Formats: sequence, structure tokens, C-alpha cells
Amino acid sequence: MSFDVRKSMALYAVTDSAWLEGRSLAQCVEQAVRGGATFVQLREKGASTEELVELAAEVMPACKRAGVPFVVNDDVEAALTCGADGVHVGQEDAACRQARSVLGPAAIVGVSVQTLAQAIEAEKAGATYLGVGAMRGTATKSDAAIVSLEELRAICERVSIPVVAIGGLNAGNLDLLAGSGVDGVAVVSALFAAPDIEKAARELRCSLEESLGVAGE
Repeated sequence: MSFDVRKSMALYAVTDSAWLEGRSLAQCVEQAVRGGATFVQLREKGASTEELVELAAEVMPACKRAGVPFVVNDDVEAALTCGADGVHVGQEDAACRQARSVLGPAAIVGVSVQTLAQAIEAEKAGATYLGVGAMRGTATKSDAAIVSLEELRAICERVSIPVVAIGGLNAGNLDLLAGSGVDGVAVVSALFAAPDIEKAARELRCSLEESLGVAGE
């Protein structure tokens, strides 16, 4: 399935079962997509390749039904085995090129960046999109360096691939990204810690349109 990745960046949902309080991941992803999530990344800290493949089998059907891209965080083998649309990698040397080599030219390969230099290098390496952050302090990744709005704006102006902002973002603070040029936001707890995930997704989509003029698909 081919996607308009830029439009799919609008509301990028990153999973974390630590927030689910006993709810099934598949059910929560289904609710997020139903509420308006436009992209899903399976990110489960500490999970083995086999566990990721099993989880992917549970959550991918909801993504496919909605036409929402689905990628696996960091684990290229798991992404290949489960038939994900791609993978999201960090700043490890050659991670993007290696992922592209294994998954092929049609795969989605996202790369996390914090600086303009990293963003330029990731685009040269074949990244499909960039995840920039953390924009604010976040309990999900307490050691994450904060990226300034100026740096985010410089990245958006310089690269030609889509950019999604991540880190400490929620429906109440998206206006801080106004004028940055981002194509959307990635969220973890703002969705998966919510008691009503579908409602939280709808509120985030409304806030995206109001604050950033991002409508997505």
C-alpha cells in the first residue's frame, strides 16, 4: 500500500504499553485510529523481536483497515518479518542506510533527529521522514535533549521530506509549534494514557487544525 506520508504525519501515535493499565494494545490502537490517528509506530521498550512481531500481528489489522501507515521502532528484523510498512530508527551510525537496504526503496524509514546537521544527513541517507524532538520535557523519555523552536523551524525549512515534532506535546500546547512548518505531531502518553483514547485522538486532531492548520487525511 502506498501512502501520502506527509499527510499521514498529522497525528502520529507512538505506542507504550506502560500507559495502558491492563487494556490491550490492539484495542487501544484501534481506538486511536478511530479517533483520528494517521500514523502508528509500535515502540515497546525491552520487547524482543519475537514479541514485537506478535504485537504487530495484533495491531496491524486496525491500521490496514484505516489505511494508516504502521512502522516498528528500531527493529528492522521485526518490521521485515511482520510485514510492517517500515521502521523508525535513531541516530546510530548507518542505521537509516541499513534499514533502507534491508527493507527496500518502497519502505517507510523514519529517523529521529535533534539538529539541522542530523536532519540533512538523514535526508541524504534516504529517510522518508524525520521525527524531531524532544520539544518539551517528557516522562516517556526523561533523558531526551530539548530541541528549540528555532532549530525545528530551521530543519523544516531546509529539508524536503516531512517532519513530525515529538516530546511532551498534547492538545493543550500545540500552539507552541505555530509557524514552525511541521507536518504534524507524534504523541505517546497524550493518547495512550488517556482514559478515552478515541476522544483524546479527536481532541488532538481538532487542536492540530486550530493551532497549526494541519488537517491530515
